[in-house]
Amino acid sequence: MGAYELREWENDVLIFRITREEKRNAINYEVMEGLAEAITAAQSPSVKALVVTGEGDQAFCSGGDLSVFHELRTEDEAYQMLSKMARILYDLAILPKPTIALMNGTAVGGGCEIAAACDFRVARKGIRAGFVQGNLAITTGWGGGSLLLERLPMSNALKMLMEARIYTTDELLDLGFVQYIYEGEPLAGLRTTLGKTFQLEKNVLGAYKEMLLRKWDQNLKERIEQEVRKCAILWESEAHHQQVAKFVENKK
Repeated sequence: MGAYELREWENDVLIFRITREEKRNAINYEVMEGLAEAITAAQSPSVKALVVTGEGDQAFCSGGDLSVFHELRTEDEAYQMLSKMARILYDLAILPKPTIALMNGTAVGGGCEIAAACDFRVARKGIRAGFVQGNLAITTGWGGGSLLLERLPMSNALKMLMEARIYTTDELLDLGFVQYIYEGEPLAGLRTTLGKTFQLEKNVLGAYKEMLLRKWDQNLKERIEQEVRKCAILWESEAHHQQVAKFVENKK
Protein backbone atom coordinates (compact mmCIF):
# COMPACT_ATOMS: atom_id res chain seq x y z
CA MET A 1 0.00 0.00 0.00
CA GLY A 2 1.26 3.48 -0.82
CA ALA A 3 1.46 6.52 1.40
CA TYR A 4 -1.94 7.87 0.36
CA GLU A 5 -5.13 7.14 -1.51
CA LEU A 6 -7.37 9.42 -3.55
CA ARG A 7 -10.94 8.49 -4.36
CA GLU A 8 -14.34 9.92 -5.15
CA TRP A 9 -17.08 9.84 -2.56
CA GLU A 10 -20.76 10.68 -2.65
CA ASN A 11 -22.08 14.06 -3.87
CA ASP A 12 -18.96 14.56 -6.03
CA VAL A 13 -16.70 14.94 -3.00
CA LEU A 14 -13.05 13.94 -3.39
CA ILE A 15 -11.33 12.16 -0.46
CA PHE A 16 -7.56 12.31 0.09
CA ARG A 17 -6.42 9.90 2.82
CA ILE A 18 -2.91 9.59 4.25
CA THR A 19 -2.32 5.85 4.61
CA ARG A 20 0.70 5.69 6.89
CA GLU A 21 -1.05 4.51 10.04
CA GLU A 22 2.12 2.82 11.30
CA LYS A 23 3.81 6.25 11.21
CA ARG A 24 0.80 8.03 12.70
CA ASN A 25 0.12 9.39 9.20
CA ALA A 26 3.28 11.49 9.25
CA ILE A 27 4.14 13.51 6.16
CA ASN A 28 6.94 12.42 3.85
CA TYR A 29 7.71 13.52 0.30
CA GLU A 30 5.35 10.94 -1.18
CA VAL A 31 2.43 12.30 0.85
CA MET A 32 3.36 15.82 -0.27
CA GLU A 33 3.19 14.76 -3.92
CA GLY A 34 -0.10 12.98 -3.28
CA LEU A 35 -1.69 16.04 -1.69
CA ALA A 36 -0.55 18.17 -4.61
CA GLU A 37 -2.12 15.60 -6.96
CA ALA A 38 -5.38 15.75 -4.97
CA ILE A 39 -5.50 19.55 -5.18
CA THR A 40 -5.00 19.40 -8.94
CA ALA A 41 -7.72 16.75 -9.28
CA ALA A 42 -10.09 18.86 -7.17
CA GLN A 43 -9.85 21.66 -9.72
CA SER A 44 -12.06 19.59 -12.02
CA PRO A 45 -15.53 21.10 -12.56
CA SER A 46 -17.02 17.74 -11.56
CA VAL A 47 -15.61 17.96 -8.01
CA LYS A 48 -17.65 19.75 -5.36
CA ALA A 49 -15.29 19.63 -2.36
CA LEU A 50 -12.01 18.13 -1.16
CA VAL A 51 -11.66 16.23 2.13
CA VAL A 52 -8.28 15.48 3.74
CA THR A 53 -8.14 12.73 6.35
CA GLY A 54 -5.93 10.00 7.79
CA GLU A 55 -6.03 6.24 8.11
CA GLY A 56 -7.18 4.54 11.31
CA ASP A 57 -8.51 6.13 14.48
CA GLN A 58 -5.31 7.21 16.25
CA ALA A 59 -3.89 10.03 14.15
CA PHE A 60 -5.11 12.50 11.57
CA CYS A 61 -1.52 13.55 10.97
CA SER A 62 1.45 13.72 13.34
CA GLY A 63 3.29 16.31 11.24
CA GLY A 64 6.53 15.83 9.39
CA ASP A 65 8.16 12.39 9.48
CA LEU A 66 11.24 12.92 11.64
CA SER A 67 12.86 9.78 10.26
CA VAL A 68 12.97 11.66 6.93
CA PHE A 69 13.27 15.32 7.87
CA HIS A 70 15.69 14.84 10.80
CA GLU A 71 18.40 14.54 8.14
CA LEU A 72 17.86 18.17 7.16
CA ARG A 73 20.42 20.20 9.06
CA THR A 74 21.03 23.54 7.37
CA GLU A 75 18.79 26.51 6.68
CA ASP A 76 18.91 25.87 2.93
CA GLU A 77 18.05 22.18 3.32
CA ALA A 78 15.14 23.02 5.60
CA TYR A 79 13.91 25.77 3.31
CA GLN A 80 13.66 23.41 0.33
CA MET A 81 11.36 21.06 2.23
CA LEU A 82 9.38 23.76 4.07
CA SER A 83 8.74 25.87 0.98
CA LYS A 84 7.60 22.82 -1.00
CA MET A 85 4.92 21.95 1.55
CA ALA A 86 4.00 25.60 2.10
CA ARG A 87 3.24 26.00 -1.61
CA ILE A 88 1.03 22.93 -1.46
CA LEU A 89 -0.88 24.18 1.58
CA TYR A 90 -1.29 27.61 0.02
CA ASP A 91 -2.81 25.95 -3.04
CA LEU A 92 -5.08 23.96 -0.72
CA ALA A 93 -6.16 27.13 1.07
CA ILE A 94 -7.02 29.00 -2.14
CA LEU A 95 -8.69 26.05 -3.86
CA PRO A 96 -11.97 27.52 -5.21
CA LYS A 97 -13.95 24.69 -3.57
CA PRO A 98 -14.77 23.93 0.07
CA THR A 99 -11.96 22.01 1.79
CA ILE A 100 -12.43 19.91 4.90
CA ALA A 101 -9.97 18.41 7.37
CA LEU A 102 -11.71 15.26 8.60
CA MET A 103 -9.76 14.79 11.81
CA ASN A 104 -10.13 11.10 12.52
CA GLY A 105 -7.46 11.21 15.24
CA THR A 106 -4.83 13.35 16.89
CA ALA A 107 -3.20 16.19 14.95
CA VAL A 108 0.06 17.76 16.08
CA GLY A 109 2.58 20.14 14.54
CA GLY A 110 2.38 20.00 10.77
CA GLY A 111 -0.85 18.02 11.04
CA CYS A 112 -2.47 21.12 12.51
CA GLU A 113 -0.98 23.20 9.70
CA ILE A 114 -2.72 20.97 7.16
CA ALA A 115 -5.97 21.31 9.11
CA ALA A 116 -5.53 25.11 9.24
CA ALA A 117 -5.24 25.22 5.45
CA CYS A 118 -8.75 23.75 5.17
CA ASP A 119 -12.00 25.73 5.38
CA PHE A 120 -13.60 23.38 7.91
CA ARG A 121 -12.25 21.08 10.59
CA VAL A 122 -14.49 18.15 11.51
CA ALA A 123 -13.12 16.24 14.51
CA ARG A 124 -13.93 12.90 16.08
CA LYS A 125 -14.99 13.36 19.69
CA GLY A 126 -12.04 12.76 22.00
CA ILE A 127 -9.23 13.66 19.59
CA ARG A 128 -6.54 16.11 20.62
CA ALA A 129 -4.57 18.63 18.59
CA GLY A 130 -1.99 21.35 18.96
CA PHE A 131 0.67 23.46 17.28
CA VAL A 132 3.58 22.05 19.30
CA GLN A 133 6.38 23.27 17.02
CA GLY A 134 7.61 25.71 19.66
CA ASN A 135 8.67 22.78 21.84
CA LEU A 136 11.19 21.87 19.13
CA ALA A 137 12.60 25.43 19.07
CA ILE A 138 11.02 26.25 15.70
CA THR A 139 7.84 27.95 14.49
CA THR A 140 5.23 26.71 12.08
CA GLY A 141 6.95 26.44 8.72
CA TRP A 142 4.37 25.23 6.20
CA GLY A 143 2.28 28.40 6.32
CA GLY A 144 0.04 27.10 9.09
CA GLY A 145 0.68 29.99 11.44
CA SER A 146 -0.25 32.60 8.85
CA LEU A 147 -3.33 30.60 7.86
CA LEU A 148 -4.38 30.10 11.49
CA LEU A 149 -4.30 33.86 11.98
CA GLU A 150 -6.70 34.14 9.03
CA ARG A 151 -9.05 31.44 10.31
CA LEU A 152 -9.35 32.28 14.03
CA PRO A 153 -9.68 35.42 16.13
CA MET A 154 -6.14 36.74 16.55
CA SER A 155 -5.96 36.16 20.31
CA ASN A 156 -7.08 32.53 19.93
CA ALA A 157 -4.62 31.90 17.11
CA LEU A 158 -1.72 33.38 19.08
CA LYS A 159 -2.77 31.36 22.13
CA MET A 160 -2.58 28.11 20.16
CA LEU A 161 0.77 29.01 18.60
CA MET A 162 2.48 30.41 21.68
CA GLU A 163 1.26 27.86 24.22
CA ALA A 164 2.58 25.05 22.01
CA ARG A 165 0.45 22.50 23.78
CA ILE A 166 -2.14 19.85 23.02
CA TYR A 167 -5.83 20.80 23.38
CA THR A 168 -8.88 18.63 24.00
CA THR A 169 -11.75 18.45 21.53
CA ASP A 170 -13.89 20.74 23.68
CA GLU A 171 -11.08 23.30 23.91
CA LEU A 172 -10.57 23.17 20.14
CA LEU A 173 -14.28 23.83 19.65
CA ASP A 174 -14.21 26.77 22.07
CA LEU A 175 -11.18 28.26 20.33
CA GLY A 176 -12.92 28.01 16.96
CA PHE A 177 -10.31 25.67 15.50
CA VAL A 178 -12.89 22.89 15.14
CA GLN A 179 -16.35 23.59 13.71
CA TYR A 180 -17.98 20.16 13.96
CA ILE A 181 -17.60 17.12 16.22
CA TYR A 182 -18.75 13.62 15.34
CA GLU A 183 -18.75 10.18 16.93
CA GLY A 184 -18.21 6.85 15.24
CA GLU A 185 -16.96 6.20 11.70
CA PRO A 186 -15.32 9.21 9.96
CA LEU A 187 -17.26 9.24 6.69
CA ALA A 188 -20.53 8.72 8.54
CA GLY A 189 -19.55 11.66 10.74
CA LEU A 190 -18.74 13.72 7.68
CA ARG A 191 -22.15 12.89 6.21
CA THR A 192 -23.88 13.87 9.46
CA THR A 193 -22.07 17.19 9.90
CA LEU A 194 -21.66 18.47 6.33
CA GLY A 195 -24.10 16.35 4.35
CA LYS A 196 -26.51 19.23 3.82
CA THR A 197 -23.68 21.48 2.60
CA PHE A 198 -22.60 18.85 0.07
CA GLN A 199 -26.12 18.79 -1.36
CA LEU A 200 -25.86 22.42 -2.50
CA GLU A 201 -24.98 23.19 -6.10
CA LYS A 202 -21.29 23.36 -6.96
CA ASN A 203 -21.63 26.92 -8.24
CA VAL A 204 -23.15 28.07 -4.97
CA LEU A 205 -20.34 26.57 -2.87
CA GLY A 206 -17.74 27.94 -5.28
CA ALA A 207 -19.24 31.42 -5.12
CA TYR A 208 -19.07 31.47 -1.33
CA LYS A 209 -15.47 30.29 -1.41
CA GLU A 210 -14.66 33.12 -3.81
CA MET A 211 -16.01 35.58 -1.22
CA LEU A 212 -13.51 34.24 1.28
CA LEU A 213 -10.63 34.48 -1.17
CA ARG A 214 -11.55 38.09 -2.00
CA LYS A 215 -11.60 38.92 1.71
CA TRP A 216 -8.12 37.61 2.31
CA ASP A 217 -5.26 40.06 2.16
CA GLN A 218 -3.50 39.92 -1.19
CA ASN A 219 -0.13 39.48 0.51
CA LEU A 220 -1.04 36.19 2.23
CA LYS A 221 1.36 34.33 -0.05
CA GLU A 222 4.16 36.73 0.86
CA ARG A 223 3.45 36.36 4.58
CA ILE A 224 3.60 32.59 4.26
CA GLU A 225 6.97 32.92 2.51
CA GLN A 226 8.28 34.99 5.42
CA GLU A 227 7.02 32.34 7.85
CA VAL A 228 8.89 29.66 5.91
CA ARG A 229 12.10 31.72 5.86
CA LYS A 230 12.00 32.31 9.61
CA CYS A 231 11.35 28.66 10.37
CA ALA A 232 14.25 27.63 8.12
CA ILE A 233 16.60 29.92 10.09
CA LEU A 234 15.42 28.44 13.40
CA TRP A 235 15.68 24.92 11.96
CA GLU A 236 19.45 25.32 11.57
CA SER A 237 19.89 26.36 15.21
CA GLU A 238 21.55 24.07 17.70
CA ALA A 239 18.54 24.48 20.01
CA HIS A 240 16.28 22.86 17.42
CA HIS A 241 18.63 19.96 16.74
CA GLN A 242 19.01 19.34 20.47
CA GLN A 243 15.24 19.29 21.01
CA VAL A 244 14.70 16.93 18.08
CA ALA A 245 17.43 14.60 19.34
CA LYS A 246 15.82 14.61 22.79
CA PHE A 247 12.40 13.89 21.26
CA VAL A 248 13.77 10.98 19.21
CA GLU A 249 15.57 9.55 22.22
CA ASN A 250 12.42 9.76 24.36
CA LYS A 251 10.47 7.90 21.67
CA LYS A 252 13.01 5.08 21.87
